[in-house]
Amino acid sequence: MIRQVLALALLGLSATPLWAADCTATIDGNDAMQYDLKSITVPKTCKQFTVTLKHTGKLPKASMGHNWVLGTAADEPGIIADGMKAGADQNYIKPGDTRVIAHTKLIGGGESDSATFLVSELKAGESYAYFCTFPGHAALMKGTLTLAP
Repeated sequence: MIRQVLALALLGLSATPLWAADCTATIDGNDAMQYDLKSITVPKTCKQFTVTLKHTGKLPKASMGHNWVLGTAADEPGIIADGMKAGADQNYIKPGDTRVIAHTKLIGGGESDSATFLVSELKAGESYAYFCTFPGHAALMKGTLTLAP
């Protein structure tokens, strides 16, 4: 009887993490204008997904600031262009830009920030891109985000 109870308890403890989807991702950005992740896959079983951006460099945000911005691949150029016009005070994001699905604030060396979005906002088969909108950074700091089938 004790063995059966212990076996059921262990089964219950071990089963939960195996079935739970990981609804988070962490991306490091550095002073060489690089993200350490080039792609993110979002499990469709997640209700929300959170991306944490960590600036692993030492330079301040005025000279080497980074953010993480998510939009469709088609909207990327417009989001970047309008973000540059918005300036650093707006985190290089045009205020109220409906093309932006999620974004972090602009951060400098040693800082971090997170962005959470509803997975229901993503469409199956759509091409999503993430990028840094600090002027000139998106050429190197970009990746793709996909919704798992």
